[in-house]
Amino acid sequence: MPTSVEMYDEAIQLQEAGQIEAAIEKLRQLLEQDPQYALAHAALSVFYGKLAKYDEAVHHAQKVCELEPEDPFSYVALSLICQKAGRLSQAEHAMFQARQVQIAQYRKQISQQR
Repeated sequence: MPTSVEMYDEAIQLQEAGQIEAAIEKLRQLLEQDPQYALAHAALSVFYGKLAKYDEAVHHAQKVCELEPEDPFSYVALSLICQKAGRLSQAEHAMFQARQVQIAQYRKQISQQR
């Protein structure tokens, strides 16, 4: 059985070859094997967004935020896909969360320097 990393790499190769549906299927198989693989959720969010399947895209972007709550980029990505989906209040909230994570990281860095 291929590893999660190998399956992810295969999915990216499929997407780069223009086979986005096959890439999505590969990522779905990966998540059956490893549901906590954040990169797979992130890629699915992007791929579904390209297909204008915004409910699925938002779902996977939210999952990335659950799995990587201290990564402000996860919230920025969620905000962007929510904007594309026309979910402006969700987009604003996600951007607010990104700022909160950045502020928390800054405060932690400052306290460690003291």
